[in-house]
Amino acid sequence: MREAAFELRLCAHLERRDGVVARQLGASVGGGHRVMDVVRVTPGPEFEDRVALSPDTVPPAAVAADTSVAEWRPVTDVVDRPPERARAVAERAADAGFFEWTVRDGTPMVRRAAPYPDWVGSLVGVENKPDLGTPGDLAAQLRKDVSLGLFDSVVVATESYVTGAHLHRMPDPVGVWRVDFDAAEPIEVVREPSPLTPEETGIQVIERRANRTEVRVADAAAKARQRQRIAERAYGKGWRPAAFPDCARVAAAEEAGTPLPDCAFEGRVVAPGADCGPDCPGHERAPAPEYDPDAERERRTAWRADAGRAREQSGLDQFR
Repeated sequence: MREAAFELRLCAHLERRDGVVARQLGASVGGGHRVMDVVRVTPGPEFEDRVALSPDTVPPAAVAADTSVAEWRPVTDVVDRPPERARAVAERAADAGFFEWTVRDGTPMVRRAAPYPDWVGSLVGVENKPDLGTPGDLAAQLRKDVSLGLFDSVVVATESYVTGAHLHRMPDPVGVWRVDFDAAEPIEVVREPSPLTPEETGIQVIERRANRTEVRVADAAAKARQRQRIAERAYGKGWRPAAFPDCARVAAAEEAGTPLPDCAFEGRVVAPGADCGPDCPGHERAPAPEYDPDAERERRTAWRADAGRAREQSGLDQFR
């Protein structure tokens, strides 16, 4: 099974738990190119308020803006960006229902539609490695994750039988899940993860060479900002593909109670962006199966596609 399809199936099962699940999110601070395969955000004390706020990602620069729900202020005074970028941030925040805005004497003005909630409990990073027999640079990547300590915990998910030798090659704080999608309980915890230290300074490995390693210190404040970016991106993005492949060989198959694209030619679940297309020898162009990712997410989770829409300003178009 290819990693992308494994990832989709794993997300379907993780979504049965409370919180937010998303795929392929940037997870570096101040440089580096780390992308975490799967992120699970557990609910904090005001998670319901975040659900009511917006279905979309709220730009972190908007959250950090010097705004309130009571006072209109010029965009360029409150968003710490150059004018054009400040306006772009404000537009995205208004689209997300977090800002209200108007125009006074030609000046774009904003205020918050609602307070920003304390909605994030913890961030769990999941690195997918279905076959531990071909680990690649897995151990090195996990050492970077532990050194940075951006997530509250990190685990490896695999279909392989996990031996002591496998565990020995992974940093001790990293947890391990063995996944068997045919089992009654597909996720077996082989090793529990140990808590990392997101509230402390971490070390971001930028580049590793034969004779030297370039690193950068990531202080607690920088890590907190990146954690907020990850959580917000996870909330807005989710994990489902936007559409099923337009192929006659693909049909919807249920995994953990939600439909995923199943390919008769491959004999397995496929990931549309990674596995499918005209270059596939089994491709037979046809209308894609009916599939609504937003409706599925609403059916399965607390997320609501129409949350916060009543707060959007009727004068939005005149600002643009």
